[in-house]
Amino acid sequence: MSYYSVSHWDTTDWTDEMEAIARDKYVPMIKGLGAESVDMVRTGDVSFLVVSKYSDAAAGEAAQARIDEIRSQATQELPMKMSSVHRGSTFASS
Repeated sequence: MSYYSVSHWDTTDWTDEMEAIARDKYVPMIKGLGAESVDMVRTGDVSFLVVSKYSDAAAGEAAQARIDEIRSQATQELPMKMSSVHRGSTFASS
């Protein structure tokens, strides 16, 4: 079954430039580590979540050390912080 990583983020500002950096830099970086898809979803005025889908747990877990480095880089480059992260394999899907 597929494996997902979902991280929740808060930022102090929201700009078109930040969206472009996320889309043009961070999404390709995550996909380059084996993610089948990466969705960044705005959940509030200054909050969002990142949903990364991997083919299976082995692929997702193998990417996690580098993903942690990317998250650290993002918090240094942009005015944001991660509030939580959840990971797991699907057990039902349609």
